[in-house]
Amino acid sequence: MMVPMNKRFALKKIAAYAYLMWTVGQIVACSPDAPKFNAIDITGAAYARDFDLTDHNGKSRTLKDFQGKVVMMFFGYTQCPDVCPTSMAEMAEIKKLLGKDGDRMQALFVSVDPERDKPEMLKEYMAAFDPTFLALYTTPEKTVALAKEYKVYYKKVDGPTPTSYTVDHTAGSYVYDTQGKLRLFTRYGSKPELTVADVRILLSQAH
Repeated sequence: MMVPMNKRFALKKIAAYAYLMWTVGQIVACSPDAPKFNAIDITGAAYARDFDLTDHNGKSRTLKDFQGKVVMMFFGYTQCPDVCPTSMAEMAEIKKLLGKDGDRMQALFVSVDPERDKPEMLKEYMAAFDPTFLALYTTPEKTVALAKEYKVYYKKVDGPTPTSYTVDHTAGSYVYDTQGKLRLFTRYGSKPELTVADVRILLSQAH
């Protein structure tokens, strides 16, 4: 099946970012004392260090708000037909599989479509997966800067009407340890059981 040019370009960009993070992870993982993660180990990466966003309840948020918890952070949009709902459902499954440690994991959904993703919509979207999950957003201009800082690719793809566009975007989640340090990148489609094992390692390292 022929893939449209803009779609092929988007997939190449997403693959390029994934490869970049894999390369960084390989360098870090060379340490003999490094834990063996299932996800891509990007400990020490000089990007995606923090954010200043607003959650769906109107509260300003930074990584410091989640000290003591492992944070999983995914970039997407509420009208995404497949990747986003699948990823959030997997996060809900991860929290469930963690059992009593589920409360020590915080899932964050960052909108790459702030024009359409209004707070009420984001709140309803999170509630469909887990009421403790938080959706974050900022202005369209700051979203561009944030995506650059996080090495996240996203691009609007025109639909039949001006408001029915879709958004190609990086698929995968950043994982921070309990101290707010960037540690992992989980690929889209990773088995929840594997991510649970990684989260347990990070929780066991908490001071």
